[in-house]
Amino acid sequence: MEQIIKRRAEDSIKSWLDTKKILLVLGARQVGKTTLLKNFFRGYKTTYLNLDVESDKLDFRRAASLDPISAIKSLSGPQIVILDEAQRLPETSRVVKGWYDYEVPVKIILSGSSNLNLLDQSAESLTGRNIKLYLPPLLFSEIISSQSWFSPIGSIKFFKDQIESLLLSAMVFGSYPEAVVTPQKQDYLTNLVTDYLLKDIFHSGLIKTPELIHRLLSLLAYQSGSVVSVNELANNLKISRITIDRYLDLLEQTFVIFRLPAFSSNPRKEIAKSQKIFFWDTGVRNALISDFNQHIHRPDIGKLWENWVIAEFAKSAFLEGNLKRLYFWQSRSGAEVDLVVKEITGELKAFEIKWSPGKTTKAFTPRYGIPVNLIHRENFMDYVL
Repeated sequence: MEQIIKRRAEDSIKSWLDTKKILLVLGARQVGKTTLLKNFFRGYKTTYLNLDVESDKLDFRRAASLDPISAIKSLSGPQIVILDEAQRLPETSRVVKGWYDYEVPVKIILSGSSNLNLLDQSAESLTGRNIKLYLPPLLFSEIISSQSWFSPIGSIKFFKDQIESLLLSAMVFGSYPEAVVTPQKQDYLTNLVTDYLLKDIFHSGLIKTPELIHRLLSLLAYQSGSVVSVNELANNLKISRITIDRYLDLLEQTFVIFRLPAFSSNPRKEIAKSQKIFFWDTGVRNALISDFNQHIHRPDIGKLWENWVIAEFAKSAFLEGNLKRLYFWQSRSGAEVDLVVKEITGELKAFEIKWSPGKTTKAFTPRYGIPVNLIHRENFMDYVL
């Protein structure tokens, strides 16, 4: 029996049901969008069309050729219409806009594995008519809550070994739902990075040499947590800086990586224009460099831990609609803060991330008047649950 992990995104879907708007569900391939939607709407009369499948694409086009009421009847008169991989048909947003404006008695969901087309297509057609839900890989809170032994009360104290084992597994194999539940984790992740993850980029026709983008990803995997030099990447790959920037944009739009800009209020004393690049999923990062070592003393444990923790913050912000802004901070004298979180209210929070307990920088607090909290493997549950 397939293990179903309860997703925090279900709360957002419940809230959407009380609106009249179209729901856009966005996230990387394999993060569980289809599973989430099919399970959530199990008790509803639902029509599901995957526009990556020719027969489903044909059914949608037939419906689109009819007037709105007849179109919905041709789809079996459902309560919910789910159009998965909606970015595969450019006319989807225009057709759905017509249905929405006609006030057809149906709730409509567009799901897509890429920002490349879906948001561009819907930006004009569906302005003011949609609510966006961004679905990342599983949060650690979702993974741990699915464990048979877990209880919010007492688990941290009584199940320390289980939590440490689960943490190491999440860091090494990541948080894609299938990677969490399958025994063949290495095989799954290897197939993911070679066959599925970059499918939308390759379909876009914007990449002429797939090997090049894999080499770029490998370089980024080794440099995760470090300030990235676009010029250095361009020199290593022997391509132009403009091409590197375009590839980084594509990788960000397909939810493979995200960027952390520098936080600064004083460019003369602080780094202001640099950026760091992290992976949404550390299992993907490890698959790219073929390193699934689960030892707590693996040579890159510090970089891996930093990426994992920052990705947990990023995934949480992603689910909340990106209302928070994430940064890193570095003074020109070398003092660093790994993560600065700016709330929508303007409130700042600052964190250093170390695998083992230690000291934090003393340079940030006098400048910004807030403490720097240390997140390490013994206290991380206080911050990510």
